[in-house]
Amino acid sequence: MSHPAYGVPRQVTPFASVVLEDNPGPMTLDGTNTWVLRAPGSTGSVVVDPGEEDLPHLERVLAEAGEIESILITHHHADHVGGATWLAEKAGAPVRAFDPALCRGEGPLRDGDILQLAGLDLEILHTPGHSADSICIAIDHAGSSAVLTGDTILGRGTTVIAPPDGELGSYLDALKTLATHKPGAAVLPGHGPDLPDLAAVAQEYLAHREQRLDQIRRALAQLGPSATPRQIVEVVYADVDQALWAPAEWSVRAQLEYLRRQP
Repeated sequence: MSHPAYGVPRQVTPFASVVLEDNPGPMTLDGTNTWVLRAPGSTGSVVVDPGEEDLPHLERVLAEAGEIESILITHHHADHVGGATWLAEKAGAPVRAFDPALCRGEGPLRDGDILQLAGLDLEILHTPGHSADSICIAIDHAGSSAVLTGDTILGRGTTVIAPPDGELGSYLDALKTLATHKPGAAVLPGHGPDLPDLAAVAQEYLAHREQRLDQIRRALAQLGPSATPRQIVEVVYADVDQALWAPAEWSVRAQLEYLRRQP
């Protein structure tokens, strides 16, 4: 579960290895996880989220992946998709995502698609919330299960919901779906370390969101119903590093929109 050195491939499951990009930051944690998928014995591979247009990282991914059959994108943010065009050109591989604008060489992904690639069956789950085009990718192979979660579930902390592309109601629905996944499926996130049980983590995420919503309700009772997101952040996130207040404000805006739509 611990991260390797940057650029050093690490085998996480029998069919998934990760190459950590050297782009750490408040939004990327340790950096972007680029996943390389292949069944044992397969000569082909699938790359998920190439990361930014960072040539040293992309060259390491290309070396690790070998013959790339497809490049899949979990969502449109640049720290996941920025390097896709370069990698696609070098590998002669298509790029596929939920958003048609990100696709190259083949059509967009849709909820429920089963892709047969690199000796694996990859199930596409549309999980909007962090972004409208967010997907997860579920794999069950030879007794080992995992779900690549992009930024829907992170290996550490919680994800930002930034309106208008991010929407809390959709995100809660996505978490409820992931919480019903069979126990013991590994979480292979877009940032942070892998985790052992998707269903359990999704339940923890739901509980955390409910706690935050309760805090927002109490802040509104204290500040008044017309309180701004910034005012609420100063109350609810008073014990959080102020460097994180800007993304916190995005999430508070999403929570306010959600609460104000409730009957």
